[in-house]
Amino acid sequence: MAGRRKLFITPTLATVIGSFVLLTAAAILIIQTLTSARVVRELGGELVDIGLDSAETAFVEQLHAVRETAQYTRLSWERKELRFDEPDLLTTYLFGALAPMEQVSFLVLVDENGNGVDVDRGDGDGEVLGGDLTLPADIPILEPLTQKAAQQGKPFWSSPLYMPGREHTYYVFVHPLLEGDTYRGSMLIGMSLDRVSEITWHVSTDDMTVFLMQEGSHRIIGHPDLHKTFDDLSETAPLPHVAQIEDGFLGRFEDMPRLDNTSFDISEDLDLHAGLDDDGVKRFVILERKNENLLGMPVRIGVHFPAKFLDQPLKQLLLAALVGGGLLLISLLGAVVLAQRIARPMQRASAAAREVASLNLTAVEPLPGSVIRELDDLSRGFNAMVGGLTAFNRYVPTTLVEKLLSEGRADAPPEEREVAVLFTDIAGFTAASEGMSATQTAAFVNHHLSLLGAEITREGGTIDKYIGDSVMAFWGAPEHLDNPAAPAARAALGMAAAIHADNEARIASGEAPVRIRIGLHMGPLVVGDIGAPERVNYTVIGDTVNAASRLESLGKDIDGTAEIIILASTEITGRLGPDFKLQPIGPQRVKGKAEPLEVVRLMP
Repeated sequence: MAGRRKLFITPTLATVIGSFVLLTAAAILIIQTLTSARVVRELGGELVDIGLDSAETAFVEQLHAVRETAQYTRLSWERKELRFDEPDLLTTYLFGALAPMEQVSFLVLVDENGNGVDVDRGDGDGEVLGGDLTLPADIPILEPLTQKAAQQGKPFWSSPLYMPGREHTYYVFVHPLLEGDTYRGSMLIGMSLDRVSEITWHVSTDDMTVFLMQEGSHRIIGHPDLHKTFDDLSETAPLPHVAQIEDGFLGRFEDMPRLDNTSFDISEDLDLHAGLDDDGVKRFVILERKNENLLGMPVRIGVHFPAKFLDQPLKQLLLAALVGGGLLLISLLGAVVLAQRIARPMQRASAAAREVASLNLTAVEPLPGSVIRELDDLSRGFNAMVGGLTAFNRYVPTTLVEKLLSEGRADAPPEEREVAVLFTDIAGFTAASEGMSATQTAAFVNHHLSLLGAEITREGGTIDKYIGDSVMAFWGAPEHLDNPAAPAARAALGMAAAIHADNEARIASGEAPVRIRIGLHMGPLVVGDIGAPERVNYTVIGDTVNAASRLESLGKDIDGTAEIIILASTEITGRLGPDFKLQPIGPQRVKGKAEPLEVVRLMP
C-alpha cells in the first residue's frame, strides 16, 4: 500500500504547474480582452531603466575586457613571462591580446624609457600591424601618459586624446608596471571614438538610440552616427559638441526642458528631457547624471526614444494587474512549495555525491525518503551505495584511490618509476606480545600503525601494505615526484618523533617503551596493478624493495638497543638537503645483495 501512495515526478509536475500556468494565463487573457488596456506608464519607465542598464552592461563588458587584459599583462610581466628584451615575444602576445577585443584600436607595451612594441588594427581592412617602437619618437603624444603612470603608480583612463598622426580621438587606458614601488613600464590600450560608437550602434534599436556623453559637458563620445563628424575633430576640439552630430533631435538637447522623473517612475539618478524630432513627433531623452560603474572612464550613458513609451495612459490596466498579479503570486507560491519539496532531497543528494566523489564517506548522512517515487528510489539506492562503499573503504587505501583519480587514471598498468621505499618493524615484538591477550595485541598494533600511517599520509606517501606490526610505504607513485627521497626521510623522522612521544606516555602509565627500526632505499621499481584479473593490488616490486627491507633488519646489528634507528642508503641521503642530520655507517653487506650498500644513519 505504501508503494501505491508514491507519486511520479513527471505527471505530478505537469499537472500541478500546468494547472497554475493555465489558470494564470487564461485569467490575464480574459482581463486584458475585457479592459482593452495598454501598457502602464510605470512599466514603460521600467523598460527605459532596463534599456539603460542593458546599454551600460554592454559598455562595461567592453571596458572590463580592457582592464582584464591590462591586469593579465601586468601579472605575466611580473612572472617574467613577458620581457622587454624579447620584443618578438611581446609583439606576438599583443597580437593575440588585440585579436578578440574588437573595441580596441591599439595596444602599446613600453619600458620606463619608452622603448617597447605596439600593435594596431590599421585602416580597418582586417590587417593588424605591429612592431618595435620608441614612444618619444614614434608616438610622443602618449609619453605624458607614461609619465603620469610613473608618478601615480595605479591604472587610469586618459582624457579624450586627439592624435594628429591618426587624425582621430582616443581614450587610452594606462596600467603601470611596477617592480615593488619602482616604475618599470606601462601597458596602454587605446579605444577610438569610432570603436566606442560601434558599441552604441550595436545596442541601439530602430526606436531607441543610445549615446555616450562626456561627464561635465555636452560633448559626445559615442553615437551610432558619430562617424559623420570625425572630420571636424582636432587637438582643440577632440570631441564633437552635441549640436554638431547628425542627429536632428539630439542636436537640440540644450534647448530641451527637464521633466519631473516621479511622473514616470524613473530613477532620480537620471535626467529626463523632452522635445520634438524633425517630424514633430515627441521624444524623450534620458541621461545619467554620473556613472560609477564604468571602471573610471568619465562617461555618461543616454538614450532617446519615442514619448509613446511613457505617455500612454494605462489606468484601465490597474485592476487587471492586481488580479493577474494575485493569481500569479498564488501560482508562484504553489510552484515554490513544490520546487522546494523536490529540490531539498536533490540538494542533499548533490551534496552527498560530492562527498562520495571525494571519498569522504564519514561526512555523508543517509538521504531521507520522499513521497515522490523517483526521489524515494534515489534515496534508497544512494544509501545502499554509500553503505557498500563504506564497507569497501576499510580495505582499500583511500589516499591511493584519491591519487589515482586526481591523475585521471581508473587503472594503473605496470611501469618503471624511480621510487623511495620505507620499511618499519617493531624490535622484539614477539617477546613483548607474549603477555598480551589477542584483543590487547590487536589494540597495540592498531595504535602503533595509526601513528606511523599518519606520518606517511602527512608526507604524501602511499601505504603499500601492513605486515603484522610492520609497514611498507613508498613515494614517487602514482604521482610523479622530482625527489621522492625528501618526503620519505621526513616521514621517517616524523615516525621517530611520534614513537618517542608515545613512549613517554607509555612509560608514564607503567608500560614498556616501543623500539622500532626503519629502513629507506630508493631506486627503479615496477609499480602498478599487480595480480590476477579478479584481484589486483597497486604495489611495487623489484630489488629496491628488498634492499629497504634489509636496511630495516640491519638496524638490530648497528644499534640493537636504540629506541628508534633509521638506516638509509646513500641513494636516499645523497638527495637530502643540509637540514638532515646524517651519521655515515659505511659499506654493509645485506642479504640478497652481491655488493655492499653504503649505509647512513638518519638522526632524529
